[in-house]
Amino acid sequence: MTTVSVILPVHDQADHIEGLVDGYCAALARLPADAELILVPNACRDRTPEICREAADWHAGVRVVELAPGGWGRAVKAGLSTATGDLLCYTNAARTQPEMLTLLLLYALAYPSVMVKANRRIRDSWPRRLGSVIYNLECRALFDLATWDINGTPKVFPREFDRLLRLQSDGDLIDAEAMAICGREGYPVVEVPILATARHGGRSTTNYASALRMYRGAIGLRRSL
Repeated sequence: MTTVSVILPVHDQADHIEGLVDGYCAALARLPADAELILVPNACRDRTPEICREAADWHAGVRVVELAPGGWGRAVKAGLSTATGDLLCYTNAARTQPEMLTLLLLYALAYPSVMVKANRRIRDSWPRRLGSVIYNLECRALFDLATWDINGTPKVFPREFDRLLRLQSDGDLIDAEAMAICGREGYPVVEVPILATARHGGRSTTNYASALRMYRGAIGLRRSL
């Protein structure tokens, strides 16, 4: 039977992470596959790591990898480095509903030789829509990509796409790096349109300054690749 590993970076989400993990575990239990959920609390200033450890005690399929430093990419890489599944998935804990996760994993189980990723069709506000369009156009031009919503998660891919297990970015650029590698290595990508925008809780860390860093960072990533 195919096995699935889901990596879930979490940061200061003590107010809702327990219910979120319960929902994910219930959703994963319904899959026609054995699944593990790897929680990666990073740079947390609240009780998130403690709650994650309690969830691992309560749920047999949950493991915890704690990181003192923060960073989306760093957390994703830490989870991938310990994952045991045939199919590997990472996703944004703040925005991924259990139903959305199940949908993407079912697609991946049906098409195990492609990357399956979410393509968010709507954003919370017009500045976010505009910023997303600019960033996606930049990445499409820099890396010759045919996909949209570079940062869209969940992303699910087979372990045989081994170049994705050697990602280098510690921050938000890890998604652009992953998609650029898919293009370079010829890994096929299937995008699943997602309309949901609701957050489980907390506030987005994306702002104008971080957006500008990503725009500049994409150029640097192009040079390094």
